Amino acid sequence: MFKIGDQIIYPMHGAAVIDSVEEREIEGRTQQYFVLHISTNDMKLMIPKANVSNSNIRLVGDQALLETVLDDFSHGEPDQFSSWKQRYDSNMKKLKSGELLAGAQVVRDLTLQNKEKKLNSSEKQMLDNAKKMFISEISLIKGISHNQATEYFNETWVK
Repeated sequence: MFKIGDQIIYPMHGAAVIDSVEEREIEGRTQQYFVLHISTNDMKLMIPKANVSNSNIRLVGDQALLETVLDDFSHGEPDQFSSWKQRYDSNMKKLKSGELLAGAQVVRDLTLQNKEKKLNSSEKQMLDNAKKMFISEISLIKGISHNQATEYFNETWVK
């Protein structure tokens, strides 16, 4: 289980830090909640501790994982789909998994797709969100600011 101070990934939101554990009564039911701080948008979220095991919340990856992801990002083959709807559904599933590799694949595949044919507005938004989540994890893995992580991403990952 997680503890205060842990750096985690909250799927669809990105990197966060567990600031505290609070007990709250909601609708007559008292529960303990993790209070998360998501630095990319300075947002606080409360997640019931009891629900964490059923979520895809995980600890932030490490440098070795980042290197593996970079290799896949650079040399992996993009998924091929016959329709944008299939691609969108597959990418959404990957983002909801919260896995670093899956999120990087979404960024790679949508970036390549955008070079071939402009993305529709839903996929543009998905690409922007996927990049933000990916960069937020890079920031914590490398121990650098969000701006530095963005520069690193643009220099290392975008070609």
